[in-house]
Amino acid sequence: MAIQLQQALTVGKYLFAQKLQGKKRFPLVLMLEPLFRCNLACSGCGKIQHPAEILKQHLTPEECFAAVEECGAPVVSIPGGEPLLHPQIGEIVQGLVERRKFVYLCTNGLLLEKSLSKFKPSPYLTFSVHLDGLREQHDRCVDRSGVFDKAIAAIKAAKAKGFRVTTNTTVFEGADPKEMQEFFDFLEDLNLDGMMISPGYSYEWAPDQDSFLKREQTKALFRAILAPWKSGQKQWNFNHNPLFLEFLMGDKDFECTPWGSPSYSVLGWQKPCYLLNEGHYKTYHELINNTDWDNYGRASGNPQCADCMVHCGYEPTAATAAMQPENMGKAISALFG
Repeated sequence: MAIQLQQALTVGKYLFAQKLQGKKRFPLVLMLEPLFRCNLACSGCGKIQHPAEILKQHLTPEECFAAVEECGAPVVSIPGGEPLLHPQIGEIVQGLVERRKFVYLCTNGLLLEKSLSKFKPSPYLTFSVHLDGLREQHDRCVDRSGVFDKAIAAIKAAKAKGFRVTTNTTVFEGADPKEMQEFFDFLEDLNLDGMMISPGYSYEWAPDQDSFLKREQTKALFRAILAPWKSGQKQWNFNHNPLFLEFLMGDKDFECTPWGSPSYSVLGWQKPCYLLNEGHYKTYHELINNTDWDNYGRASGNPQCADCMVHCGYEPTAATAAMQPENMGKAISALFG
């Protein structure tokens, strides 16, 4: 099964309820960042570029739960930094599971195997392990040798204990389509619960600003990478709405839904989205009601948004589009891979 049935039904019910209530802007995935500290210094990520006094801070479990309740999204992604560095990450995850939120704990895998005792297998919990390619490619992306092998060992250990595990891959400029296809073949043999992919896009604090994709580059690259999947030659187990993958290949034309994946951290609610650092609001209500959303997304003409095709902005759009009658067939087929 490509997309977990229980999650798909919950999200579908949630989307239908928002539509019945006539809501134009609502969250689908809360990106909950309990800390920015990390045990890697990846060149495509700028989180550890925050000042030292910020890197020392972390959200309390109570702050995390309050943000989740305030936001109301059915899915909670926990990126970082490295969430497993948080001293109360087990308590945070357990509290979210008890609230019946679908939790994706994003990790580079270095601490995962020895942290498994902090968690209990649940259909509401998925470990999302960051892998950007096979051994040489991934270790180059994270700027440290041996990380790929540790991550793979952690995946196998987590699966052996009954946990749900997906992978999360960022595709950067210069990626070789054949190598990416070989990477997906390799992941298929790990008995994962899905793979997630997204194009790299300019995060302004990232040390490497030369490897991010432009819009037409993204479409061409993903058309080449996903050609075997599109033709049916490969049945790769993507944990995505297929409409989002079609968007990446240029077969669908969506507008960004920046409010669909709000980001909350020790700094507050980031405005307007995860990738643009324009300050923070104290409350989710302020984020939704005080942000001039017409200034963001490709249609706005904002040059910062022109080339972005990242999942945090467009998967919520694809999820909403899946509720349209002409797209429901594809959405249903995705449930059964």
